[in-house]
Amino acid sequence: MMTKPIGEYIEIISARSTDQEILKRSQDGGIVTAAYIYGLENGLLDGAIVADTTDGFKPMPKIAKTRDDILSARGTKYSLSPNMSLVKDAVKEHALEKLGFVGTPCQVIAMKKMMQYPAAFRGTVNNIGLVIGIFCMENFPYNGMKTLIEEYAGVKMEDVLKTDIGKGKLFVYPKDGSEPIAIPIKETHPFEQKSCHVCMDYTSEYADFSTGSVGSPDGWSTVIIRNKRGKDFIDKMIAAGKLETQPLDMEGKVGFPMLEKLSNDKKTKNAKEIEHRIEMGFPVPY
Repeated sequence: MMTKPIGEYIEIISARSTDQEILKRSQDGGIVTAAYIYGLENGLLDGAIVADTTDGFKPMPKIAKTRDDILSARGTKYSLSPNMSLVKDAVKEHALEKLGFVGTPCQVIAMKKMMQYPAAFRGTVNNIGLVIGIFCMENFPYNGMKTLIEEYAGVKMEDVLKTDIGKGKLFVYPKDGSEPIAIPIKETHPFEQKSCHVCMDYTSEYADFSTGSVGSPDGWSTVIIRNKRGKDFIDKMIAAGKLETQPLDMEGKVGFPMLEKLSNDKKTKNAKEIEHRIEMGFPVPY
């Protein structure tokens, strides 16, 4: 077990799904989608809580129990989906005994706290089969994202195929297949969710494994395997031919060093914001 600015981990790799249908609309390497479909089809999971979207591209939590359910939720949404709100329903009403959960760092922390102190979630903790975390620098309230997309990019929300953040820009991909519209990240800061500015976790350090694009080539995802449950799951996927892997570049500028840099940048910047809020008498989460 290694401790780094990106948290503890057993192994770190670059990977992508070998399923072309998964890759068609996945954000990068399709790791979350591939993992949940593999889990459902091989008895490791019997359902998962995912973030799907409405016609207006508004994220909504959904209990997914089939391959089609998982496929419909592909891609990153840069507005929060309250996935924790469905944990009880998934276990109590849908009788799921091996539940997958995916979330941003703040949601993964909430899930892990629930598992450690389950007073309000009695009867559900032992049903959590896999926790996947995604990399996250900041997020946007839905109305903030709507303003950015409709007023800055000039695309109606119902006409958005997906969004992506990279190379200092927010990219908006229209459904009609036209070229993505780029919005400089410096123009998006006023629309960010304010609570993101006191979060110290970029790589979902408390997940079973974490994934995101940073550190890997285009079309691939970085996978940070953090514990035995995460490693067992990924190893099974690789052995079954469901993931193609390659070593992560541990020295190149855009490889592991970039992942460490962004994680350190978030911790340093947000630690200053926490200090500032304490000085002003505002509540902070630490």
